Amino acid sequence: MTEQTIAMYCFIDDLLTAVRPTWAPAPDPRQHLSDAEVLTTALVGARFFGGNLAAARRYMQGHWGQRTLDKSGFSRQLHQLQDVLDELFATFGQLLKALHTEARYVIDSFPVPVCHNTRIPRCKLLTGKAYHGRSASKRCWFYGVKVQVVTTTDGLPVAYHIHPGSEADMTGLRQLGPDLPAGSVLYADAAYTDYAHEDVFAEATGSAQHTARRRNSKRPHAPARAFLIQHFRHGIETCFGQLTDRFPKRIHATSAAGFALKIGLFVFVQALDRFGL
Repeated sequence: MTEQTIAMYCFIDDLLTAVRPTWAPAPDPRQHLSDAEVLTTALVGARFFGGNLAAARRYMQGHWGQRTLDKSGFSRQLHQLQDVLDELFATFGQLLKALHTEARYVIDSFPVPVCHNTRIPRCKLLTGKAYHGRSASKRCWFYGVKVQVVTTTDGLPVAYHIHPGSEADMTGLRQLGPDLPAGSVLYADAAYTDYAHEDVFAEATGSAQHTARRRNSKRPHAPARAFLIQHFRHGIETCFGQLTDRFPKRIHATSAAGFALKIGLFVFVQALDRFGL
């Protein structure tokens, strides 16, 4: 835990120094904690304390002598850095893609319910029918969001997108717009079937999307390609298992933005862990 904390802090601090977005506000000299300290504390909370930021703050103060910052001040500074955190993950994802010379990627989604179905009428964190979704793999309904994740074939996340649970996977894929190196192959299951999108994707990016076909498909795959699609999906299924194991029984948040922020932190630490940091 000590080594991982040091590695994450050094990585985040160096990344902020090198690629801090030009639109991001400059660090306030009156702040008790630097941006790198705040982001590292949040990542420590997601990696070792099930997303409990209070426990992460106590750990950083007790073991690393981090200056004390009250709960509201820490949360306020962390939320101000949410866009910066997203930009840092996008930069990290580009680095991972550059290192992944195999150029094969997999996309899939998993549901994150915000509450149990019986509590939907009382839920104030998310409201509206847009969040009523169905998980085909789990054969159940849920109330919350879907997380689209693009991983390498060995299960290393390189991009993600969060959208309402009622939206189809193809909608999430269009919103994500994965920026893959030219010549890459993106494997997907049958939920991402859209022949027109596959054609446009190939023409615009120089990459190919290989989607699993249903029995009545008008564009059936050769047996060899169908086997590869099924084979390379094992990596992302393992990734989802490891990722959701990090989740607490219920992700605690007081706003929709905070809920999405914590999901993003879990995806980020999964990528850091799989990368070896």
